[in-house]
Amino acid sequence: MSKQKQAQLRKSVAPYASSNTKLSIIQLINSIVPFFLLWFFAYQSLNVSIWLSIVFSIVAAGFVVRIFIIFHDCTHMSFFKNSKANRVVGTITGIITHFAFEKWKRNHAIHHATSSNLDKRGTGDVWVMTVDEYTEASFWGRLAYRLYRNPFVLFGLGPIYLFFIENRINRKGAKRKERLNTYLINASIVVIYALLIWAIGWQAFLIIQLPILMIAGSAGIWLFYVQHQFEDSYFENEDEWDYVKAAVDGSSYYKLPKVLEWITGSIGYHHVHHLAPRVPNYNLEKAHESTPPLHQATTITLASSLVSIRFRLYNQASKSFISFKEFKALERNKKKTLRMKASRPSFQEK
Repeated sequence: MSKQKQAQLRKSVAPYASSNTKLSIIQLINSIVPFFLLWFFAYQSLNVSIWLSIVFSIVAAGFVVRIFIIFHDCTHMSFFKNSKANRVVGTITGIITHFAFEKWKRNHAIHHATSSNLDKRGTGDVWVMTVDEYTEASFWGRLAYRLYRNPFVLFGLGPIYLFFIENRINRKGAKRKERLNTYLINASIVVIYALLIWAIGWQAFLIIQLPILMIAGSAGIWLFYVQHQFEDSYFENEDEWDYVKAAVDGSSYYKLPKVLEWITGSIGYHHVHHLAPRVPNYNLEKAHESTPPLHQATTITLASSLVSIRFRLYNQASKSFISFKEFKALERNKKKTLRMKASRPSFQEK
């Protein structure tokens, strides 16, 4: 894609990079109010059945994902026109979703600025190793990577680490504003947890809150994972990396059923979001539909996205993700080729 076409593409999406206060307020109401009601119903249902309570918790987890999308838009300063409103709502939704607003705002901005850049990985993204890096890694380096990419660790233990460790600790060198925001959100969570445990007991609290956090956390990590980890995803070194190509070719269009699209705040239009981060979630679909070149983005469905579970390493030679099994096959073929070369008589021997 030429620079002229890239500029035109960004220009086509620009009109949608404007928030609508009325729509934002409606989304706040239809996301946060149902979440609190479902939490209340989950507690009341404990008198009837634990399983019924868990059903309400599962649905409530979906609304946590939706609230996170509001939080996410606030970090991009795209949910409201007023930056203070974004920060206030972002902090409140950060308390509900257990994410530190200022810290995540910074890390996520870096993610957008470096997505698919092989030379600038490591902040706000899922750990990806190339085939060459994995080949050269030590035993412990390979083990750590294999454990990290294990679905049980990534989607099972991942939410626990994210909610209770990563999001609770300030990064080294964080500025005062960022540190204070993390402390405020941490203190708020502790106070809310303490009050709820005092009011309903720790057993009831855990039965309700743990499923919400685990399901919402796993779903959130999955969405983030699958929208950058598809077979022919775009990855390049710094000298070849291009922002627009990283957005359109390095982010997928996750075509979900309408109910799930609503719950996930249309974040499935991830290619649009990376191309223009200031587009609020409720404008993503409109931007996609009105911009024909964006229809060429890699489309994945709920069923086809499951294949990404086996993607482990990025092969720069084929510009695609491969599994550990495929990596072993590459290694065997490489060794076989080396043995064949070694067994051939040299020119002098002939």
